[in-house]
Amino acid sequence: MKRRDFVKMGALSVPSFALAQSLPQQSKARTVAAGADRLGETHTLGFSKIAFKASPADTEGGLFIMEHSNLTKGGPYRHVHPAQDEWLYAMEGEFRVEIGDQKLTLRPGDSVLMPRKVPHVWAQVGETPGKLLIAFTPAGRMEEFFRDFGKTGKLPTDPDVVKAYGLERVGPPLSV
Repeated sequence: MKRRDFVKMGALSVPSFALAQSLPQQSKARTVAAGADRLGETHTLGFSKIAFKASPADTEGGLFIMEHSNLTKGGPYRHVHPAQDEWLYAMEGEFRVEIGDQKLTLRPGDSVLMPRKVPHVWAQVGETPGKLLIAFTPAGRMEEFFRDFGKTGKLPTDPDVVKAYGLERVGPPLSV
């Protein structure tokens, strides 16, 4: 490489470095009270109430965390996240989880990481309502998915709609 080209490349990289340094970054902690939603909204599905705890807007798209509470028996259909890992933490209740060919039971204090690209499904199977903390990384469109369908009260069934949010439906919910 000629010296002149090397100097040009260095000079051209300075504006992009300066721009990256000037982009807004979160400098303030975000607190969300117990039972509250980060956005002050209400989201429900047929089997739970959902409260957003950490928004992708807070993490530059790196993380989305939500709390499913008042979970009745049942759960979502079997699905795959091609680009997100999903983590479950059981706070209350008992949950049956299937990840690929693994079958697990989660009780309060237990957690499991469900890797991207691996089909998975979970269901609340306990006699009393359950509560889960769920995280997705990177966030992808998961916040939008739960905002949009939390208004309708049910998960979408159209494969094209599901896919538009970065998921694939690959089977039915677990029978409980």
